[in-house]
Amino acid sequence: MSSAKARSYAYLSIAAAVVTIGLKLGAYLLTGSVGLLSDAIESFVNLVAALVALWALTYAAKPADAEHTFGHTKAEYFSSGAEGALIVVAAVSIAMEAWERLQHPEPLTQLGLGLMLSLLATAVNGGVAFVLLKAGRRLRSITLRADAHHLLTDVWTSGGVIVGIFLVKVTGWLVLDPVIAFLVAVNIVWTGFKLLKETFFGLLDTTLPHEEMELIRRILDDYADQGIQFHAMRTRMAGTRRFISFHVLVPGAWTVRQGHDLCETIELRIIEALPGSNVITHLEPLEDPASWDDLELERSHNR
Repeated sequence: MSSAKARSYAYLSIAAAVVTIGLKLGAYLLTGSVGLLSDAIESFVNLVAALVALWALTYAAKPADAEHTFGHTKAEYFSSGAEGALIVVAAVSIAMEAWERLQHPEPLTQLGLGLMLSLLATAVNGGVAFVLLKAGRRLRSITLRADAHHLLTDVWTSGGVIVGIFLVKVTGWLVLDPVIAFLVAVNIVWTGFKLLKETFFGLLDTTLPHEEMELIRRILDDYADQGIQFHAMRTRMAGTRRFISFHVLVPGAWTVRQGHDLCETIELRIIEALPGSNVITHLEPLEDPASWDDLELERSHNR
């Protein structure tokens, strides 16, 4: 169900990109502003990114199979990586256009109507970005969050361009048009690199965030007074899914049924606290020295 919802938001992003491309191209053709041209280029990138996001969400929703036994959710990282790269590419193209116009300033025309079209496009992107960001957090989709951040960089781009065009209109200084476009390009590069960093660490199977690890530990601490111990915890994220595994050490005199029921209870509590988790426990006797062979892994987590 969450995958279907995520894809519906991707369609919204595609529709917004098509609308804003039309508005921004119209603004550029009316004014001849390199800032507005750069803004239109960013919207073309948004459309490509939205299409990539739709593919990633569709592929990530596929169930596990014989070749991908952990599912396909990591496909979302390809989307966020592509969007991060596209943001950087868009920023570079904006900077190049700005540099060219800086060398050869040109007069701008019909600035009032051009600014109105650009403001309307910015409002569309800002509204859609807000919706996608909330949905991405609720559905734990890195693809939707990446798309939202991408649209927010477009909002920043448009805002900077609008300020630049307005100042040109007020002062008559044509050089402000490319200067503002260049400064905005430098600013949005940072967002692209942050997305690339998040994608990189996701593909490296980075452990769950600190607050989620603490939540798991609080659940496990509830069993300390029963003499139950835990170690060798391993966690990772794969798109919207969490994978958690650890050893459960119980008194050797326990029956298999007792140990199994305990593990089932713990797994269900973690899944309820962190929906979308895949929890695997390994039962071991406290008294067996071999049960403590993985203790070094637990120490490495605490360092």
